Amino acid sequence: MKLLTDRNLTLINFGIVFYFLIIYGLYVFKIDFVIIGVFQEMLSIPFLIAQVVFVVIGINYVIKHKKKPLTIISLFALIVCSILTIGSFF
Repeated sequence: MKLLTDRNLTLINFGIVFYFLIIYGLYVFKIDFVIIGVFQEMLSIPFLIAQVVFVVIGINYVIKHKKKPLTIISLFALIVCSILTIGSFF
């Protein structure tokens, strides 16, 4: 059974990007509920680590396998999201 497929990689990449878009949207619209803050604190560090890990996995996957457009788009979106997220710390 192959765990890393185009579909799985694309879903994971878009999932990570959408998580950070939601966090950014909550910040911009100043939505502040306790339960949202709890989930945000619990999930932010694992998603930050997942960003870096899946950028590396995605680049290796795209180099070694047949390139599908949606996988490349999701990888590009994840790279842009990673640059913006990590850049926001400085």
